[in-house]
Amino acid sequence: MILNDSFSSVGGSPTLSTEIEAVRGMLQSVGKVAVFTGAGMSAESGIPTFRGDGGLWRGRRPEEWATPQAFMQSPEEVREFYQWRRGIVEEAQPHAGHLALGKWSSGDSHHVEIVTQNVDGLHQRSGCSRVWELHGSLWSQHCHDCGTQESDLEKTHCPCGGRLRPSVVWFGEGLPSGVWAESERAMRESELILVIGTSAVVYPAAGLVGMAAREGIPIVEINPEPALDSQTVCITGPAAKVLPILLA
Repeated sequence: MILNDSFSSVGGSPTLSTEIEAVRGMLQSVGKVAVFTGAGMSAESGIPTFRGDGGLWRGRRPEEWATPQAFMQSPEEVREFYQWRRGIVEEAQPHAGHLALGKWSSGDSHHVEIVTQNVDGLHQRSGCSRVWELHGSLWSQHCHDCGTQESDLEKTHCPCGGRLRPSVVWFGEGLPSGVWAESERAMRESELILVIGTSAVVYPAAGLVGMAAREGIPIVEINPEPALDSQTVCITGPAAKVLPILLA
């Protein structure tokens, strides 16, 4: 079922469509909610998805820098690439949808856990506290040799002598087992799932949505265009517009 986010205005203030009222009713009838987000959520804050025609960095597509092979061959250039990415994120601001989700998730009415494919930390900056980052974080690094974590992004080497690398999941690498287990638990235990800003085609992360659908958990998709085959309801529209109304 596809429900369009048709808004009207009374006295200059947006009002809810009948359809979005129905989804609000679904949310109000449950206690545990998982929110699964992807690159589209951050794109509304101006952060490139790196999967479209986003241009090149030093003559190569950004995906080409996000590999263990690139790090082994050109560690300093990979480091500079991630410094560039952090600069983009630092200039970006959480949009209205992020802020609405942060306020709602920190309230007492629901137990909300965020499972995100994004590495930018915008959910945390918006006030979300229970966030599982499937693909890691731009804001931490670890030793390529021994795995020791390091929060100081200015450091380049571990005490063991190994190089420090961004704590993000590169192409060809597996997801962190602990984060994966917690994300799977959060999805399984939820009574309803919001899927926002993702087409859920990047595996293995996308498998969490399919798993939830097979177990009969209601799924509300919020995307500019319908992208899932397994949703219970789809609200078409940008998260920055839909979430402040839906979660008010």
